[in-house]
Amino acid sequence: MLFDWFLNRQRTLGQHGDLLELGVYLGKSAIFMGQYLDEKESFTVCDLFDSPADDAANDKEMNKSYSTLTRTAFEANYRAFHDELPKVVQGPSHVITSLVAPGSCRFVHVDASHLYEHVHGDIAAAKELLGEDGIVVLDDFRAEHCPGVAAATWGAVATTGLKPLCITATKFYGTWGSFEPVRGELGEMLAGRRDFWHGAEEVAGHSMIRIDGRKAKRPAQPVSRHASEESGPAVPSQTSRPKSRLRSLLGR
Repeated sequence: MLFDWFLNRQRTLGQHGDLLELGVYLGKSAIFMGQYLDEKESFTVCDLFDSPADDAANDKEMNKSYSTLTRTAFEANYRAFHDELPKVVQGPSHVITSLVAPGSCRFVHVDASHLYEHVHGDIAAAKELLGEDGIVVLDDFRAEHCPGVAAATWGAVATTGLKPLCITATKFYGTWGSFEPVRGELGEMLAGRRDFWHGAEEVAGHSMIRIDGRKAKRPAQPVSRHASEESGPAVPSQTSRPKSRLRSLLGR
């Protein structure tokens, strides 16, 4: 719901810019983000996929948590929902600042390594690549098995001018741009909803919104080109993804 709100707000206000995701796994959030891409905007995703990491700690993390991730699987999943792939960067996230222009992005989702040093670098990259009033989203900042993400997130709030707009059970939303306009509109939207709880917390001099969205109504989801296979004749496709994967991809 929040991805939908932030991205639609940018479109309504005419805030143009590119989209970026660091860490894509099998493509769940990338597929969702891809439907908000306007003409002349680009979408870049970056992940190691099945490439070796360039340091031992990151390599250990990849082998433990993402051993089945391949670029082929991501691309097959994405093509099941969109006609064109985003720009795919296969490599460590620290290369992204050499491939994406500074200030060119309006929305950056960071869900790559959970190691402090890498997250710290990813946040610095997001700051460099985001344009005026761009939004950064950081995943797993509250997960107990990812203390490095929490340390890097709140460290950025304390030292880089990152302003905390809102948090959910899993994600942090912030900006280095203007705070009050987007915070005010977000608060008004939330006040008109009854499908989740929200409250305000003073953090680093800003009124951050805390959201419990377990009962929130989901926005419309992208439709797989294979959706009709479950109830009717097979639809020609560019992939042969199992139907069980397609059903579960956006639902988990």
